[in-house]
Amino acid sequence: MSEDGVVGGDRVVVADVVDRVISVDEVSTAVTTDRDGAVVTFAGVVRDHDEGKGVAALDYERHPSAGEVIAEVARTIAADHPEVRIAVLHRVGALGIGDVALAAAVSSPHRAEAFAACAALVDLVKERTPIWKRQEFTDGTDEWVAAL
Repeated sequence: MSEDGVVGGDRVVVADVVDRVISVDEVSTAVTTDRDGAVVTFAGVVRDHDEGKGVAALDYERHPSAGEVIAEVARTIAADHPEVRIAVLHRVGALGIGDVALAAAVSSPHRAEAFAACAALVDLVKERTPIWKRQEFTDGTDEWVAAL
């Protein structure tokens, strides 16, 4: 993977873990081509609650291999869905309520494959990418949650 998150080939356009603001527009623009009839996006947004407790903020930390792992996940999904183009970014660092933590976009000539690939991508990113989050609750407590 290059320093700008490009994984290689033209089907996995972007796959990286970054410490900056990310957006669905960014990943959608990266995968959209004239050949595609569908672009399916996903935004994993920081919510204000978890298991009945109010959440004030999150802090995501990454293992040094997280960028390589998310790229491998994207390549796996691309191999399973040969007509798609993929862009996926996971943010680390301090995030507030409403911030995007995970942005994914999948384009394809047809919607069914784009939907299936995007769902599989998000699930596999959450399953395999070594990222941990610390949730700060409104009652002053906090907890670490493994993304794996």
